[in-house]
Amino acid sequence: MGHDQKYVDKKYEVVGERFNRPDGIDKVTGKARYGADASAPGQLVGRVLRSPHAHAQILKINTAKAEKLPGVKSVVTFEDMPDLTGGDQGLADILENCMARGRALYDGHAVAAVAAVDEQTAAQALKLIDVKYKKLPHVTDVDEAMLESAPVIHDRIITRGVEPAPTKPSNISARTQMGYGDVDAGFAEADVIIEKTYKTEQTHQGYIEPHACLASVNPDGSAELWVTTQGHFVFRNVCASLLGLDIAKLKVTSSEIGGGFGGKTHVWGEPVALALSRKANRPVKLVMGRDEVFRGTGPTSSTSIDVKMGAKKDGTITAAVAELRYQGGAFPGNWAMLACMTAFACYDIKNNKSIGWDVVVNRPKVAAYRAPSAPMAAFAVESTIDVLAKEIGMKPIDVRLKNVAREGTVAPYGPTYGPIGIEHTLKAVKDHPHMRAKLKKNQGRGVACGFWFNIGGQTCTDLNIGVDGTVNLTLGTVDVGGSRSSMAMIAAEELGIPYEQVRANIADTTSLGHNDMTEGSRGTFSSGMATVFAARDAIGVLKERAAKMWGVPVDDVVWENGQAVATGEGHGNLPPLSLKEIAAKSGRTGGPIAGHNEVVADGAGMGFASHICDVEVDPETGRSTIVRYTVVQDAGKAINPDYVEGQFQGGATQGIGWALNEEYIYGDDGRLQNPGFLDYRIPVCSDLPFIDTKILEVPNPLHPYGVRGVGETSIVPPLAAVGNAIANAAGVRMTHAPMSPPRVLAAIDERDNAG
Repeated sequence: MGHDQKYVDKKYEVVGERFNRPDGIDKVTGKARYGADASAPGQLVGRVLRSPHAHAQILKINTAKAEKLPGVKSVVTFEDMPDLTGGDQGLADILENCMARGRALYDGHAVAAVAAVDEQTAAQALKLIDVKYKKLPHVTDVDEAMLESAPVIHDRIITRGVEPAPTKPSNISARTQMGYGDVDAGFAEADVIIEKTYKTEQTHQGYIEPHACLASVNPDGSAELWVTTQGHFVFRNVCASLLGLDIAKLKVTSSEIGGGFGGKTHVWGEPVALALSRKANRPVKLVMGRDEVFRGTGPTSSTSIDVKMGAKKDGTITAAVAELRYQGGAFPGNWAMLACMTAFACYDIKNNKSIGWDVVVNRPKVAAYRAPSAPMAAFAVESTIDVLAKEIGMKPIDVRLKNVAREGTVAPYGPTYGPIGIEHTLKAVKDHPHMRAKLKKNQGRGVACGFWFNIGGQTCTDLNIGVDGTVNLTLGTVDVGGSRSSMAMIAAEELGIPYEQVRANIADTTSLGHNDMTEGSRGTFSSGMATVFAARDAIGVLKERAAKMWGVPVDDVVWENGQAVATGEGHGNLPPLSLKEIAAKSGRTGGPIAGHNEVVADGAGMGFASHICDVEVDPETGRSTIVRYTVVQDAGKAINPDYVEGQFQGGATQGIGWALNEEYIYGDDGRLQNPGFLDYRIPVCSDLPFIDTKILEVPNPLHPYGVRGVGETSIVPPLAAVGNAIANAAGVRMTHAPMSPPRVLAAIDERDNAG
């Protein structure tokens, strides 16, 4: 499908304006229905029994007493969820993560579940389930898990990507290598070589709404699932596969979502709720408690990263190597591969190599978190660039500009960049008033860059025009950041009608063809593309109907400014027909007017950003306070600037929390010590200044409107931007995130004692 370049540079009437989001009133008044708001007659309460051990063999599960308790309608263990995956190891891992099969692999791993008439009965039933465990050695640290002496979590894991192939199992699931050039030769050219090691701790996505679903399975095998999710079509496919249901018989409806950020891209309790409902023959609502969210669902990876960079005195980076060790929780993932893709992506380094290690540990299965794996890699690389700049006596931003990637640069993971915005963001940062603002005592300023490659994927959209001229846009991509408004704006722009005339809604899985997950900043890119072509499909019908009403050939009709115009010879006396006029006559000219499009969206434009951070460090306590923060990012084309700025600010806020406060803390027993927002502290409004934003627009030529995804990139630079600012404020280089007060104070004390 071709993309018309003229749409990239066209003057827009609707796109680029700041409209209020259509779901805003419902959300602030409490009318919006979230996952836990779903209900059904006769519904039961589901609860899950979770392992109290980091690693343990399950010797016996006795559910007899729980089953006999009055009010208990079903109890399930792994025996009620047989392996129907047919040798698909990825699906088998999901199944085992949803319900332990012989072993509990982490603190919080589900081992059984009940459905009862009320919460009290369900809680009592859990206490009556007798589970006999044999504790096994555990490992939660990524570096320790890679040692030969570490307890092996899965006997089936043989490291992929290593030659010759290992013959013994280990906790290393895969090795990935990317890059090009001769790094040894590059380092030989360098005047200065810097080597540093960095660590980052595991973090939570911080969504406010816990996981929740309502499941109902009927005796005929049909089923329904109402769920808070980032991708109800994917949930349908996975749940159907795990439970042996026909995909067409499982209807999944997505609720409003109270945050996801990648954390609601995996099934956790949904197959369990369906299994409980099937056994009880009644609907089952399963809502996680906050501690269950932390202990039983997917956070980010914790990491250990080595970076080596060499440069000439003029700032040219001659070679760069990163070794990135990422833990994926109790099951294999591809997190280190993503880190390899993103580590050096902002720069044109002729000799670069990234080696990634994916490692399993006794922690929950890792899930995505907004540009998954990239913030940790950027923390290491962007911090090292600042150290390198100081060593050669250049400004850090000038080193970045000296080596910046441009159109034609080959990315470390293979593709050649088209038009990209990283140089534009750096120049905008260098010229920004923030860079000239004076700093006070104990304050420092840091700059860092970030990259996310963005994705496309499968999307299907319907556009239906009512007889009154209003437009109903049906989408299959879950709205996590305002996409209903953005898609309505695109539809209005294409049709040439006011934004208020379009209403967008998210369909259930029976109403549209498959739509991929809302992740990787694909929503506006992919659904926007499908919406453009669905609208153009409808315009084709509108032109046909206008031609019929006039009695002229359709080739003599064009669509301009929301109306059909007759252009053929002898038609000059025909007044234009508006969309409303054509729609009003649709019953007499051929029936309903609609447009449709399905697309596998390709060509997602890369996202680049540069951030400025000012920090004040209290030398007595080690506390770091953000005093000013600016995000500069390329949006390709900002459909609704309010939402784009909100994405910039949200990503920066989450990254700042990650940089300063947030971490999962595991005890020596392998159990999570802080499973809640009281002890796991995310930033609140009083912690932050207003985050300033600057939207740049370097159009993506592979999208009809020039769109690039914006939701991921903004979380990538903050860890390094904050770290670089702390280094300039306190004179200590932090290599372990979060850079919490105790760690900063310890670094200051170590420096002072050494001096």
